[in-house]
Amino acid sequence: MPTAREALLDAAHSALSRQSWTSVRMVDVAARAGVSRQTLYNEFGSKDGLARALIRRAADGYLAGVDRTLGADRRQGDGPAELARWTVRAAGANVLVKALLTGVWGERLPRPVVPAAGPRAGQALPTPGELLMLVRDRAVVALREGPAAQDRARLELTCEIALRLAVSYTLVPADPAAGRAGGAPKAQAEDPESCSPMTPTITREIDTSFSVETTSSRKTMP
Repeated sequence: MPTAREALLDAAHSALSRQSWTSVRMVDVAARAGVSRQTLYNEFGSKDGLARALIRRAADGYLAGVDRTLGADRRQGDGPAELARWTVRAAGANVLVKALLTGVWGERLPRPVVPAAGPRAGQALPTPGELLMLVRDRAVVALREGPAAQDRARLELTCEIALRLAVSYTLVPADPAAGRAGGAPKAQAEDPESCSPMTPTITREIDTSFSVETTSSRKTMP
């Protein structure tokens, strides 16, 4: 059974899927979670506090998925491609993950406000560039532990290319009609687990990047 905090975050996320954040009312979030409004304020302090917690949970969920994707049983050659696929799936399933990865915070979304007081005072969420580097470095550590350890510089570049391709795809998804016989349109898959239009291109680019020779241990994409 979820805790009151999780129930409130679930209720807030559900509300956000139906209306803009400015229209979400604390009393409605509390009612949907089955708790009192006072419990909501005790947990988060304010609507900004609720927004920060909601965004933080989205970031933590994405990173947890990164860790699962890069599990110990993952073959190294698949790692960067699987990381790209997970990134696209996560961004497609949660608008807050998409905003964290791209930096595009639409009018409907809560904005990440840096708290002026409390245990997280002055702690801002990572920028898209910082989040990408954090995930890249996690991937490098996880993939270098495999039996076919690679040069770190090449692996850094490969993982960064994979992530940048994935983020690009979240901003400009593939044309759902592309590759269809006779040009007949096909609806984009609603299931966030499906990102097949991206997979062949992503995989080719990642495979190519493994052959790129680098000399700098901190080479990054422009």
